[in-house]
Amino acid sequence: MNILQNYHDKIKLILIDAIVFAVAPILAVLLRFEGKMPTKEITIVQGCIPWMVLISLAIFYIYGMYHRIWHYARMRDLVALIGAVSLSQMLIFIIIVMTDTYMPRSIPILTWILTLGGIGVSRLMFKINIDFVTEYKGDRQNLLIVGAGDAGAMLVRELEQNNAATTNIVGFVDDDEKKRNGRLAGFPILGAVDELAPIVRAKAVDKIVIAIPSADGETIRHIDNVCRSTGAQVCIMPGIYSMVNGELDMGEMREISLEDLLRRDPIQLDFEKITGYIAGKTVLITGAGGSIGSEIARQISRVGAKEIILLGRGENSIYEIHQELTRRHPEQNYHTVIANITDKDRMSRVFHRFQPQVVFHAAAHKHVPLMELQPDEAVRNNVFGTKNVADLADQNHAEIFVLISTDKAVNPTSVMGATKRTAELVVQEINQHSGTKFVTVRFGNVLGSRGSVVPLFEKQIAQGGPVTVTHRDMTRYFMTIPEAVQLVLQAGSQAEGGEVFLFDMGKPVRIKDMAEDLIRLHGLVPGKDINIVYTGLRPGEKLYEELLTSEEGATSTKHKKIFKAQIQPLDEDDLKESFNILKETTDKAVILKTLKHMIPTYKSKQLDELEIAE
Repeated sequence: MNILQNYHDKIKLILIDAIVFAVAPILAVLLRFEGKMPTKEITIVQGCIPWMVLISLAIFYIYGMYHRIWHYARMRDLVALIGAVSLSQMLIFIIIVMTDTYMPRSIPILTWILTLGGIGVSRLMFKINIDFVTEYKGDRQNLLIVGAGDAGAMLVRELEQNNAATTNIVGFVDDDEKKRNGRLAGFPILGAVDELAPIVRAKAVDKIVIAIPSADGETIRHIDNVCRSTGAQVCIMPGIYSMVNGELDMGEMREISLEDLLRRDPIQLDFEKITGYIAGKTVLITGAGGSIGSEIARQISRVGAKEIILLGRGENSIYEIHQELTRRHPEQNYHTVIANITDKDRMSRVFHRFQPQVVFHAAAHKHVPLMELQPDEAVRNNVFGTKNVADLADQNHAEIFVLISTDKAVNPTSVMGATKRTAELVVQEINQHSGTKFVTVRFGNVLGSRGSVVPLFEKQIAQGGPVTVTHRDMTRYFMTIPEAVQLVLQAGSQAEGGEVFLFDMGKPVRIKDMAEDLIRLHGLVPGKDINIVYTGLRPGEKLYEELLTSEEGATSTKHKKIFKAQIQPLDEDDLKESFNILKETTDKAVILKTLKHMIPTYKSKQLDELEIAE
């Protein structure tokens, strides 16, 4: 329907322009001779009109005058219009001069002025007509926009462009006193955010769109709470960065997600500066089907790597990320590898075939309660799987190896945390005698990653509750997946060998508060519509996480939000002896005691029970 409508609009414009091109020369003659109709000049002009019209229409078509959306005409469109009219009239004048056609020289000038005026008026009337039709369509939702800035103006243009839109914009609200009682894009600024309730009632608002992409989490939280209290549906506009990169459309307004409510400003790094070391290189990503591994693949696909090897043991997840990436970046060269990092022979063949220069090691077991029950598997995958990949990176002369670690590795209370801390020791030990630069990055909890708390809460809310929280005082550091990947890429760009990088992630967030926020963002009331149930700490969990031990300390880096931990590696002989013990045993008690020997700050209920039993 829209295609047909666009076709009809172009035909209308061509017919209108043809009439203007034909009438303008005749009016020019009348003006030149003060309303008289001299037979000779009129006859000459009438004979020229057919080819003059054809030439003008051809110039307009070449100039793209019939491919522009005149409903949103701006200064550049006016300049293009003047250029097209001037070019067509200049060409006509040259033909008249070259063919010695008799015509007073003032007539082409008058024709240019009249043509420009006629075309300009026709475009203005075309815009007014569309505005009239758009404004008076029925069966529309009344929409109010929070934020009378650039994003709000862009949103208005996007909504007006879609003639089939089901929204009627009633105006804006904005806290800027200078904008009070003003207008933006033709719509009134009705008041401040805190005046939303009476505005919503007076204007019968059905839907509110928050159009402040640059606002921090605290501001969005306040605005969202005010909007929700009105009973209207609330959506948020995507950030400008996402729109420019084609990830979201302007009109693709989405429900507010928890990523918008981080209790700190999102961390942004200079993408070009932190990815220069990847361009033209062969890159291996282990765990490429996981949340972090797949996002690393997405980000570096924009850089121009020579090859990207997507390695994982889950065929479905590798298949899905490969399909997504080849669709988005058909120019990039990808290879898919189904392999287990604990299979050293298989991994050796992968390294021998591809010779990766940059390795991002994201493969790991990360579920705390599950690893408490199966410490041998946690050691096999997180410790010796990491050692396999790191040794092969060293032996095949990779340039950079980046290990994905966790804040649970700091003063660990779980097998998972202890094995990730051991993995850090593995790469530090290899780094001491390798030409490869080995670095580690420590994450807080990653919002939206597979197996994380947010998807669990959303599933429980969708089922009508209850939402389960282990303890009302439990806190965690949170970061978004893009932030996590930026840290990974930054680590690679600053690598000198042996560092452990971490983000300044602000203050930790209570899981209870996060659950309540998410319930509210679904338009529900905590404790009324959805209950929160406290289930108690699970094996290996602790109430709060840390990013550093008291001994480690941290130094600043080139980026004010990124720090480098000062970690001393263990004695090499002692480390090797512990590795030999772990490699030869599946006995739970032996594994836990060995981990405790390697990591003196490791404490857990299981260890306490072993000590009591002895």
